[in-house]
Amino acid sequence: MEYILLFIFAVFVNNVVFSQFLGICPFLGVSKKIDTALGMSAAVAFVLTIATIVTYLIQYYVLNAFDLQYLQTITFILVIASLVQLLEIVLKKVSPSLYQALGIFLPLITTNCVILGVAINVIDYNYNLLQGVVFAFSTAIGYGLALTMFAGVRESLALVNVPEGMKGTPIALIVAGIMAMAFMGFSGVVKL
Repeated sequence: MEYILLFIFAVFVNNVVFSQFLGICPFLGVSKKIDTALGMSAAVAFVLTIATIVTYLIQYYVLNAFDLQYLQTITFILVIASLVQLLEIVLKKVSPSLYQALGIFLPLITTNCVILGVAINVIDYNYNLLQGVVFAFSTAIGYGLALTMFAGVRESLALVNVPEGMKGTPIALIVAGIMAMAFMGFSGVVKL
């Protein structure tokens, strides 16, 4: 039951985009098409889950063991950058179309604050490894949900007559704000 509550907390209550405002750059940049949003979501889920496992192990078996906690941020950034490079190589070979569709946003996963933020949150919340993996994967699901829902709305907005001054970024930001308010309705559902 604890892991189900952790899942609900990470996906809905404490959604990384709408509650913590992490990952906004790719959220706004990759959300014009549902296909691209799904691809970015999968890439973030993979990197986030693997990065959480690796950073957790490094934190507890290297940094804490040798009293080097002050190197946490730089170490985590190096791990995340390495994992993104690995993902980029794999995507280039396995799915060139997805690689092209993600374009500049694939290397931007390296600096996506969702990845670093979750890795640090897992340590700060004192989760064990299994809880950390569930939290990371659930956060990736929540990020993907937000990104895909937003992409669906943006595709629909392309088909309607939006006033000239509201086209593009202004209407996207208004929709994102409304979605964030909608997700606030989940606050209080689960307390951890």
